[in-house]
Amino acid sequence: MGIFDYIYDFWGLTGLPNAGLEISLITFVLLSIYWYRRPANSPPGPRGIPFFGMYPFVGKFMERTMAKWKKTYGPVMLVRMGLQDMLVLNNFESIYQALVKQPTKFSGRPRSPLLEELTQGGGMAVTDYGPLWKSQRKFGVTTLRGFGVGKKSMESRVSEEISYLNEAIRSENGKAFNISNVLHKAISNNICNVTFGKRYDYDDKFFEDVLHKLLTGFENQAVAFVIRILTLAPWLRKVPPVSSICEMFKSDFAVVFEFLQDIINQHEESYDQEDLRDFIDAFLKEMKKGKDKNFSGNQLLQYIRELFIAGTETTASTLNWALLCLLHFPESQKKLREEVLNVIGAEGVASMSHKPSMPFTNAFIQELMRYRTLAPLSLFHKTNEDAELFGYFIPKNTVVAPNIWAVHNDSEYWKEPEKFQPERFINDKGEFVASSHVIPFSVGPRYCLGEQLARMEVFLFLVSMVQKFEFSPDLDDGKLPVIDDGVNSTAFIPHLYSLVAKEI
Repeated sequence: MGIFDYIYDFWGLTGLPNAGLEISLITFVLLSIYWYRRPANSPPGPRGIPFFGMYPFVGKFMERTMAKWKKTYGPVMLVRMGLQDMLVLNNFESIYQALVKQPTKFSGRPRSPLLEELTQGGGMAVTDYGPLWKSQRKFGVTTLRGFGVGKKSMESRVSEEISYLNEAIRSENGKAFNISNVLHKAISNNICNVTFGKRYDYDDKFFEDVLHKLLTGFENQAVAFVIRILTLAPWLRKVPPVSSICEMFKSDFAVVFEFLQDIINQHEESYDQEDLRDFIDAFLKEMKKGKDKNFSGNQLLQYIRELFIAGTETTASTLNWALLCLLHFPESQKKLREEVLNVIGAEGVASMSHKPSMPFTNAFIQELMRYRTLAPLSLFHKTNEDAELFGYFIPKNTVVAPNIWAVHNDSEYWKEPEKFQPERFINDKGEFVASSHVIPFSVGPRYCLGEQLARMEVFLFLVSMVQKFEFSPDLDDGKLPVIDDGVNSTAFIPHLYSLVAKEI
């Protein structure tokens, strides 16, 4: 009796035509062998089911699920996601060894057909690692610094915006309100000042609409999920309902592009090479030189769009999480305010010069960035060439996911990582002790371009708000707003919530 006869007997298929079944069985066996086979000397990891891999099993919090798999497969895993493999780096050492020690091999970007279609190959976020990215990155760092990012002049702009924010909070007259909207406008105005040379009033409805459409990919869970999944399964963008979500995303992009292009056109009309006002003017100067074709109109449009997004959502959401922590941990709010009033006073103006004298404030902010990791899996990287990591062979073009959440919640490094404890960063002498294992802006060549500005904003905004207001939950709601959940994809941002700000 042959093997197929045994199979037919086992499943009770005796008497059915054998030829079709044999072909089906052979096809199934071959597909299974192909699906579950591994490249030689590759990292361990789960393969999931054909065509979908582990996608059906990762859940909403992919980073947390993958961190759990570390117990089975170790800190370096090769996980089948969709039709391709993803290298997941589940602890600080693996991320450091890949992104910092081997930057040229691990700093690529996987293709994203949807974003490539929208950006027409421009911008920085999805640009692969190479000469184009390097030259544009260098220009960005130099130009932003030239217009004050990281300098005292930028601090003055931020302080001015804080006064507008505080007035907006004060206008609520101690009634419950959703602070997220005004926070986004305040933070966005800082990056607008640097890139556009202007700010917008908080009651500007058109600017509010543009801002909302710009941030759809972060605030809408369905859109956020689709953008991430299309990196690993791009073919889904043609399949309903994903296709309809893509069309909505494109429509929002068109409004943002029109808004930004109009600003660029205005700059071109009033351009004066002897008076460079902002980032756009500096870019236009390089365009007019005509020496580097990478300085194009589309590249400028995409560049400022990315600065607009990154300079708004990351910091605004960090401050939103900070306020949620103030509501959930009132003792921390009390300690924070006591330090602020002791160092700055009730009427003083917060400055970065105060920062070294405020250990609890520094500890609070660092614990905030650890506790509510804003970019749980960072932005996906890609290997630009064959690489080796801890003895494992990693082929060229492998998608790489640095699991920042796993680093921030590693029980082997942190005691009770699930708890919010700013005191973990304060030593016996009462001094703030920074940790290299808190990496909210990632590490390596592709760390966040706006890190300096973001750190300045978080410190100055938080200190100034705590100095002027006491924050408490909305009593009419009857319960604290949720802090363990949120919209989760490229960024982990809190759900909308109400609070009460009582002026001190």
